[in-house]
Amino acid sequence: MSLDAAGIGTAIATIGALGTAAFGLVDALKTLPNGGISNSGYSQIERSLQALFDDKTRKTAAGDVKRLFDTLHGNWINGVALADQKAIAKSLIKLRLDADTSAAFAAATDVDAATLKSAGEKMTSGTTLDPKEMNVLGRFDLALSAILDDGYQHADQKYRNNTKIAATIIATALALVGGLAVTTNPTAWDVCEALIAGLIAAPLAPMTKDLASALSAGVKVAQAIRK
Repeated sequence: MSLDAAGIGTAIATIGALGTAAFGLVDALKTLPNGGISNSGYSQIERSLQALFDDKTRKTAAGDVKRLFDTLHGNWINGVALADQKAIAKSLIKLRLDADTSAAFAAATDVDAATLKSAGEKMTSGTTLDPKEMNVLGRFDLALSAILDDGYQHADQKYRNNTKIAATIIATALALVGGLAVTTNPTAWDVCEALIAGLIAAPLAPMTKDLASALSAGVKVAQAIRK
């Protein structure tokens, strides 16, 4: 392909379209059991929250803990906004603050267990909290936010990385199949071109339009200077 403005723009647009198609196929993988690719990263959330539930809680309230994680998993695979997911998770966990969970919650967030237990009991009964209990509850809230941020940010990073890897694999496979389909006697260079196109297609897809315009403008400037 000639290295003029039109040729460069066409090449970038074509590779970008390949990346977009690959991401579309990755999105279709969400229909697989357990959420498919959308399930990626959720284990980070569950792992970060496990510290809030000790062995006793897992045994005596196993069904309730499972319902909590099922709700969080449903929100995750359905792509609810990250901020909303964290807010929902925090609310659901704070609703479970009582005499049975206060010790584990306090240990995980490094606050006084007895005061947190008292605060939880008063919240359940609708009794007004004293200043000490409000202070401990505020510290618990901040620590819980940090735990949730850690879990959800790592989960989001893992999900984005895995989807990019999956899209790159699909784009590379499509580029190889397409390249070999239109070439009668493919050479090693033909295969290399297809591999390169597939490998850069996924990263290129989100910025195809801007990059094509920028490179085309750069080529025109270079051509004008040479004249």
